[in-house]
Amino acid sequence: MTETPTIQIDGVHKFFGELHVLRGVDLTVPAGSVCVVVGPSGSGKSTLLRCVNQLEEIDAGRIAVDGELMGYREEVRGGRSELYRLHPKRVAQQRARIGMVFQRFNLFPHMTALQNVMEAPVQVKGVGKAAARAKATELLGRVGLADRLDHYPSQLSGGQQQRVAIARALAMEPELMLFDEPTSALDPELVGEVLAVMQDLAASGMTMMVVTHEIGFAREVGDHLVFMDGGVIVEQGPPAQVLDDPRHERTQAFLSKVL
Repeated sequence: MTETPTIQIDGVHKFFGELHVLRGVDLTVPAGSVCVVVGPSGSGKSTLLRCVNQLEEIDAGRIAVDGELMGYREEVRGGRSELYRLHPKRVAQQRARIGMVFQRFNLFPHMTALQNVMEAPVQVKGVGKAAARAKATELLGRVGLADRLDHYPSQLSGGQQQRVAIARALAMEPELMLFDEPTSALDPELVGEVLAVMQDLAASGMTMMVVTHEIGFAREVGDHLVFMDGGVIVEQGPPAQVLDDPRHERTQAFLSKVL
C-alpha cells in the first residue's frame, strides 16, 4: 500500500481576472520530503503555494493535503462528481493544519517574540497560557532565539524576525510547512541563519514546500526541484539532475542567469 502524499495537486488552474496564472499544474509532494520551487517572477510559484493553503481559491482542479480535499467537499449526484465550496470556518480549520512563512514577517509589532509565538495556539486552539508559554519558549530556543523572548519585533534584525515567524508557524504543530520566499526581504548576511533553521526543520522530517531563489538551499536540502514558468511546471526532478543537466531550454536559460 502506497503512503498518501502530503500534497497532491491535480490539474489546478487559477485566474486573476483575464490573467491565467496557473495553467493545469500537477504536483505530488511525498510525506517527509522537501519540494523546492524556483522560477522567474510572475511564474505562478507564490500563487501555487497560496492555493495549497487556501489563501487563494482555485478555479479548476483539486488540491489534497494528507488525502483531504482542500476548500471543497465532493458529492456524487446522478453519477457525476461535483465539488462544493466548504464553509469559511471549515476552510480555516483546514488551514490551521498548515504552517506558512511569508516573505514579510507579519509579526504583531506590539507583542514580544514570546507573545507572537503564543498567540495562535491560545486564540485558535484554546491552549492554556502556561502550556503555550512553555512551547513557545522551547520553539524560540530551537530557532536560536532563547535570549530574545522579551524583545519586540522592532528590536530584532530581519533574520531574527523571520525566525520568530517560523517558530510562530511551528507553534500550531502543522503537518506541512510552506515557505514563500522567506529570505528575499533579508540582508544577504542574515539569509544563512534562516536557511539553517529550515535545514534543521527538514532534517527533523517536516514536509516542506519552499518557493525560493536560494539555489544552494535547493541543491543541499531539497528532495525534489520544480521549475515553473508561465503558470506551468516546465521541469521537475532531483535537484542535482535539474540544476546540473536541465533538459528544457527555458530551464537552461533561467539557470544560466542565477547560477
